[in-house]
Amino acid sequence: MSSATTVLIVEDNYLLLEMLTRLCEREGMRVLAASSGEAALTALRDEGESIDWLFTDIVLPGLIDGWTVASAYRERYPQRPIVYASTTAQVESRTVPGSFYLRKPFETREVLELAGVMAARPSESRSRVAG
Repeated sequence: MSSATTVLIVEDNYLLLEMLTRLCEREGMRVLAASSGEAALTALRDEGESIDWLFTDIVLPGLIDGWTVASAYRERYPQRPIVYASTTAQVESRTVPGSFYLRKPFETREVLELAGVMAARPSESRSRVAG
């Protein structure tokens, strides 16, 4: 198995999802992509142990929003970082410690900086968490 940092990107805008995927892959990351909250929860169930950080849009189609996805991830992996993205400024107060917030529309540079930070993070927390 690869030791590359793995990110789960949850974004319902397919063009943005593709751009984020490519940016993270260029930084040497393995990317799991989901376009809905339901798909994200499936990815968490199937590959949660390997996911080093989560990038989620807050407003998603369907019944499961980004807050729910992030909560499920945080419940299983409390030390792993989460990046929230939204067009709404007021959500910043809802993010949890150890998380980041990007207001849409964000610049490519902002995503690259965050991806670089995440890629550089040691993933030793993965080996300490029992699945």
